[in-house]
Amino acid sequence: MGQAMRMMKYDRAGNLANSIDALSFDGYPLNWHRLDDGVMGGKSETLQDLLMTPTSEGESMLRFSGTINTEGGGFASIRAPLSETGLTKETKALRIKYRGDGRTYKVLLSNGNQSTGGPWSKNPSWQIDLPTSSNGVTSTSLPLSKFLPSFGARAASDTENFTLIPSEMHEIGFMLSLKLSDGSDNPVSTFGEGIFDFCLDIDSVDPVTSKEGEQKEL
Repeated sequence: MGQAMRMMKYDRAGNLANSIDALSFDGYPLNWHRLDDGVMGGKSETLQDLLMTPTSEGESMLRFSGTINTEGGGFASIRAPLSETGLTKETKALRIKYRGDGRTYKVLLSNGNQSTGGPWSKNPSWQIDLPTSSNGVTSTSLPLSKFLPSFGARAASDTENFTLIPSEMHEIGFMLSLKLSDGSDNPVSTFGEGIFDFCLDIDSVDPVTSKEGEQKEL
């Protein structure tokens, strides 16, 4: 199947309709759907049926896993709408508790419009790198001030012209991509090459509504 045919057959509406409830953000339940490079004709794929997985303690977690294929593409992602009011104006950072596999992922924020962050969009998505290890659970705070405006795999060159406004952020996501948030290549050592599996388990995602998040990054 050619790239153009894969683009035509990519069922974005079906992915949205089959979203899976896992975790919550500030009390708002999150419903996750996948958005992979098949939307551009690629061959990578997130395992939709594993998005919500029970832990050994009986609690549910979000499992972002699947297969990356760098032939004609190179990214997989999951997205979830936030509340209609977006992030509160007091939100300074996101605190994430997760288990990784040694790859560097990205955390995404956007206004939730399907075209946002695309190569021809006027509105960027906001991205920050999430390095992981395979040595157990990690908890980190990601300051909103460190998120970078991006258009597809390309970071905005005129970052001073864009401002992340918390109340306008209506979608959150996780991505594994051959590009980092600044647009540079994700190294083979923290991404992979060819065709390979990946797995990121997220135990929780919470807002930090104080200076705590920024202080941890100084």
